[in-house]
Amino acid sequence: MTVNKDATALAADLAAGALSARNLTETAIAAIEAKDGAINAVVVHDFDRARRAAVEADKRLAAGERLPLLGVPVTIKESFDTAGLPTSWGLEAFRHAIAAEDAVVVGRLRAAGAIILGKTNVSEGLSGWNATNAVYGRTDNPLAPGHTPGGSSSGGAAAIAAGLSALDIGSDLGGSIRGPAHFCGIFGHNSTAGLLPLRGHVLAGRKARLDMSAPGPMANSARDLALGLSIMAGPDLDEATGYRLALPAARHDTISDFRVLVLPEHPLVPTEPCVRQAVETFALALARRGASVQSALGIIPDPAESTSIYMALLGGALGLGQTAEAAEQGRAKVAALLPEDQSISAMRLLASVISHADWLVANEARVKLRWAWCELFKSYDAVICPPTSVPALTHADAAATHIEVDGQTIDAGDTVAWASLATAAGLPATVMPVSKTPDGRPLGVQIIGPYLEDYTPIRLAELMSPARAN
Repeated sequence: MTVNKDATALAADLAAGALSARNLTETAIAAIEAKDGAINAVVVHDFDRARRAAVEADKRLAAGERLPLLGVPVTIKESFDTAGLPTSWGLEAFRHAIAAEDAVVVGRLRAAGAIILGKTNVSEGLSGWNATNAVYGRTDNPLAPGHTPGGSSSGGAAAIAAGLSALDIGSDLGGSIRGPAHFCGIFGHNSTAGLLPLRGHVLAGRKARLDMSAPGPMANSARDLALGLSIMAGPDLDEATGYRLALPAARHDTISDFRVLVLPEHPLVPTEPCVRQAVETFALALARRGASVQSALGIIPDPAESTSIYMALLGGALGLGQTAEAAEQGRAKVAALLPEDQSISAMRLLASVISHADWLVANEARVKLRWAWCELFKSYDAVICPPTSVPALTHADAAATHIEVDGQTIDAGDTVAWASLATAAGLPATVMPVSKTPDGRPLGVQIIGPYLEDYTPIRLAELMSPARAN
């Protein structure tokens, strides 16, 4: 028994009286208890409160109240504060840190009527894709057992793929929504920078927003991404005094109206042939349905430059948690770099010891990059490319520092180049499942859209999805 419909359909069934929130919540709990032992996706349970919330939801539904997710069971990435539950980011030092209140996006889901079943697993410290940490252990990929579901939004992707949850919140700085969505065959959306508040997605009481990090919905359909985004987006309390959100609708409602650029290969990192082929096949399908499709080469801003800007900014973003010892080690490694080394690994090292002056240079480059994309999106609507370089890896490969990609051995972290295309400029990016490898591992495509036009890539994903039976 699983949650076998998307959140939009479940909400409609609840509103129509075809389902009760209590029965639906019990179904979800039973699915977690029966199936999650081998997967280990939902690692913090909140079943007693969920049951009480379901009883209350049924009373509200019977009284005629209607909310977007009233009575729909969902899960939350462990790194988002949820009142009364731990927020550890998979770090032993924070194992017993209990949140006093909901993160902003969690509170907005709850206010929309969602019933929170519990929290889902993460990669340790939200770093990497091995879906493992000392607090909760390892999460397996339900669609490719023995393989990682990706990271850091590991458990959320696995829970949705396994039918344990209808919706989850992820966060993405280096592909932490997009990679797991690709690995697990679900839908995920990396939102425009700053669109969703990050308050309540921190450790040790920090208040500053983590640069480039973007929360976003993970779901079993593109329409659920749009629903989740509509609920969670908007300014936090400090900005809402003077600002209101008015996101534009998707640019088009017909595939033949879309103008799409395709980029199956990245100049700085190899990509497995099956991943490239999935993107190319998707591009052909778009063209067959009337979309204007052409190569992105020479049209989009230089992908190598975007990755360089991203890596510099990433070093600044992550520097807050760096120890003095780690900084000293980084400086020693930088001193040993050859001047001609332009690899992503070299960029990562340089960024780890970036000065404030150099960060300001990178930030200026970021702003110019965003304006370049703004100009490009006057003539085009979306860019399609791989979410990352590989399909789901075995757990051993996911834990390795180096992996083999298309016959080349690379630093495992280099695949972040595919995430950097959107993230460097703060652009929205939607990942949708499109095919599978011969051995059954899911393959997805990344759809990058214009700044603050999140509904455009989501809508293209919806139009290209198979019809869903409601």
